[in-house]
Amino acid sequence: MMKIVKVYKESMPLVKLIGKRYTNEDRNESGTFADYWQQWFREGWFDILNQCGNIPGISDDYLGVMRMTDDGFEYWIGAFFSPDTEVPSGFDAVEIHAGDVGVCWIYGNDQSGELYSMEASDMSMAAFSEQGWNFSENGWFFERYNCPRFTEPDENGNVILDICAYLI
Repeated sequence: MMKIVKVYKESMPLVKLIGKRYTNEDRNESGTFADYWQQWFREGWFDILNQCGNIPGISDDYLGVMRMTDDGFEYWIGAFFSPDTEVPSGFDAVEIHAGDVGVCWIYGNDQSGELYSMEASDMSMAAFSEQGWNFSENGWFFERYNCPRFTEPDENGNVILDICAYLI
């Protein structure tokens, strides 16, 4: 059973999100983008991004980044970089303004799918609201796959996924 283990606020500088953009039309039969995550690892696309340099403490994590635009839902797989980072061939980029981000650590089993559920997202947004923090429904949200929190399961086989939202 998943649970919240930490809620806090951090400040993010201006960043360039470099990755690949997907839409609702790209979801698999289960309604997720899991097939694209598998493709990223299979094709070595994170290895390419890892060669772009980084912002210490910010560019170290793989991200699933979401927002709503006038054109609909966007889901990006990629990482954050400094605004002057050159975008590798075959990738897209968008700048995201500096700002405060609400961070919620969700502890659970990454194999069950619970960490990627609407319930996990709703729990996180409720935790931000309990702190008195506001977020835009059309703002940036992201799942941060931090090493080692997400990459090294504990003795129960559970990990921590960071669910984050830019605050207003």
